[in-house]
This record gives sequence, C-alpha cells and structure tokens, in this order.
Amino acid sequence: MPKLAEYRQVAAGKVRQIHEVDDELLLFVASDRISAFDHVLTTEIPDKGRVLTAMSVFWFEKFADLVPNHLVAWDDPRIPAEVRGRALLVRRLEMVQVECVARGYLTGSGMAEYRQTGSVCGIDLPPGLVEASELTPPIFTPATKAELGSHDENVSFAHVEGAVGASLAARLRDVTLEVYGAGREYARSRGVVLADTKLEFGLDRSGTLVLADEVLTPDSSRYWPADVYEPGHAQPSFDKQYVRDWLTSDASGWDRASDTPPPPLPDDVVAATRTRYVEAYERISGRSFAEWPSPE
Repeated sequence: MPKLAEYRQVAAGKVRQIHEVDDELLLFVASDRISAFDHVLTTEIPDKGRVLTAMSVFWFEKFADLVPNHLVAWDDPRIPAEVRGRALLVRRLEMVQVECVARGYLTGSGMAEYRQTGSVCGIDLPPGLVEASELTPPIFTPATKAELGSHDENVSFAHVEGAVGASLAARLRDVTLEVYGAGREYARSRGVVLADTKLEFGLDRSGTLVLADEVLTPDSSRYWPADVYEPGHAQPSFDKQYVRDWLTSDASGWDRASDTPPPPLPDDVVAATRTRYVEAYERISGRSFAEWPSPE
C-alpha cells in the first residue's frame, strides 16, 4: 500500500490537502483542523476529518442520481493506510471558481447583509424577517472563492454570470438549489434542519458539471435540531457554529477585530464540538460513526 508522501501534494486549504495520484485521479485528505473567521485554529478537533469524509460519502451516494460527482472510492488500495477513513479518491476536474451557497434560513452573513440592505446578494427579501427566519423559496447566494486567510465575499448572480457566463451561472444556481432542496427534505425527515450549505463544482473533460469537494458536512453547512427550532434567535447547532460562538464570547478573551489570532480552544469546547460533528453524521446518515474506518 502506498505512503502519502509518495503522492505529490498539489494544493492545501484550511482543512484539506490534495495529492496527485495519477493523471486522472486525486486524493482529497481531510484533516482535524478547524477554521473560524478566516483563521485556522491551533487546536484540532479529534476525528473531525473522518466525520467530514464519512458525511460527504453518504451524501455523494445519496445524490448519485441527482448530479454527477467526483467520488471514485473511499476504500481503495490506492488510499494510504495512514489516512484511511479521512481521504477520498476523486476524479480530476477543472474547478469552477465560485462558492455556490444555498440558504433556506436567514442567518450568518446573510442575516448581517439583510439587516443593512433588506436583501442578500442582490435578492430583495420581505421586511420583518428575523434571525433564523425560513426563506420560501430558498435562495442562491454565491460568493467569491477567497485565498487562505482571506474572506469569501457574497456577490450577486450578475457577478457570477460575468465571471463564468450566463449558461454555466444558471446551471450552478439550479443544481445548487436542487441539491440543497433534496438535502433539506431528507434532513428534515431525520429531525434536523439544514439551514444553508456551500457547494463546489467542477467541469470534467466533456464539460459536464460535477459536484466536488465536500457535500453537506458540518463544516460547509449549518445543521440545527428541528425539535427546538424557533426563529428570532440563534439556534443550537451540530456544526462549527459552537466554536464561533465560544470565540466571540467573553470567555475566549479574543477580539475578532484585532490582528491577533484566536486563542486555543479549551478541552470542553473541543469535546463538545467533536460530539456535535459525530451527532450530525449519525442523525443524518442513520449509521454508527464507530463503524467508519480509521487510519492504520
């Protein structure tokens, strides 16, 4: 079985690194790192990379008839044992440089923009919406793909049309909303609200649009327990919002507006965050995380 070092690293992001397997295939390796407010924290969340990988595999398989995806295998002899369970063998694609965001509920940067302008990404919304208001129908709110350490910026649909062309922009919007809608309906059947999500797409050699990267994970999505959902205030979550909330609390002592990096996470925040990630996977998939493979 190969070692990871035998595969040339071709890219690295906040959480993942990408290695070249051959001319057709890449290895996506998820780490236990966690990012917040454009910083990669010094504290890792145990098993986070495995949760992201397991969750993506679940959704890739579930959406296989809805949209093509880049997944080739999650259990394959070409995947080094040292990253087993947190690495995916995927097809090479020409990635579309747009963050494709679907929002079914108003929160996060969308809420902040709505408070200032009454709209999100150029989409006018009804007056009087509050934190966690449901958006009917869901909206497509794209963003730029920022470099490491920079912030993704919400942009209008017209901006996307200018960047990638009207035809591809429309396809990105339609498929993003279709995937989000299917995911939200399924999550609801599992007692979970899928508030929003960020998707990434690429084009294969035939020009087909392909779902890539991670899919509906607790890193790329907001998950809320449906039984206590109530608009008007921040919701409890199964995602990294718990870390964001601690960082902006008095307990962290961190000033987000300063130039100083965030402090290390305390043990209780690490443990609670891991628990939330695992619960998100188990609630959504109906599978036991303990059965997902581990590195050897």
